[in-house]
Amino acid sequence: MPAPISVQLYSLREEAEQDFPAVIARVGEIGFEGVEPAGFHGLSPHEFRRKVEAAGMVVSSAHAPLPLGAEANRILDAQQALGHEHFIVPFLPPERFGTRDEILRVAEELNRAHPAVSARGMRLGYHNHWWEFSQQIDGRSAHELLFEALAPEIFAEVDTYWARVGGRDPAQVVAELGSRARLLHLKDGPADGPKSAMTAVGSGTLDVPAIALANAEVAWQVVELDRCDGDMFEAIEQSYRYLTGQGLARGRV
Repeated sequence: MPAPISVQLYSLREEAEQDFPAVIARVGEIGFEGVEPAGFHGLSPHEFRRKVEAAGMVVSSAHAPLPLGAEANRILDAQQALGHEHFIVPFLPPERFGTRDEILRVAEELNRAHPAVSARGMRLGYHNHWWEFSQQIDGRSAHELLFEALAPEIFAEVDTYWARVGGRDPAQVVAELGSRARLLHLKDGPADGPKSAMTAVGSGTLDVPAIALANAEVAWQVVELDRCDGDMFEAIEQSYRYLTGQGLARGRV
């Protein structure tokens, strides 16, 4: 059975600034099984979860800052209130991956945060951009070195488009990670650099079926378009129709 389909709501950030509850409701009407938030646009985590559930969905996962230091409990409280399993650190800057020592320091921070996340009933994951793949240390990517140094329970949310921009075959990355590739970010477009507009999934240059079928252990397929030239809602719905119509993801409609 294909993995259920979610959407990263960062894709609809401009629409959310106008009417976030309406965005959640419309995503539910399209048929998505889940949503992945990256902010709440004035809603509390409890209010956000109630609106997601009212739209027939669940919170599949969420992006949040690394829970270390004085803000750790506040961050963890908010994520626990959402009722999801997958706590994902969405971004660390390129300079954190320039040398082996820097990569090991990143791994140490994630490993140190993992027990606190686990104690709240969640799993900790890391979401890549292109630089974790394009930056090489002795012929190995920073991403490979990072996951070699991480606790085995820490999973990867593989942004497949950025992996391609970073010079890797995303299907191969997903296959190599095995059970650690818990979530996939599926997006499409020219994959010729970070600034080009993206397209609906299935209408660009990526071999989406190969990526989506590379690993049967993926828990969620997550649509995310950072930017596109047309109407974002239309691109999100087209992505949903493609992935569910091809049997690559499971929706409700």
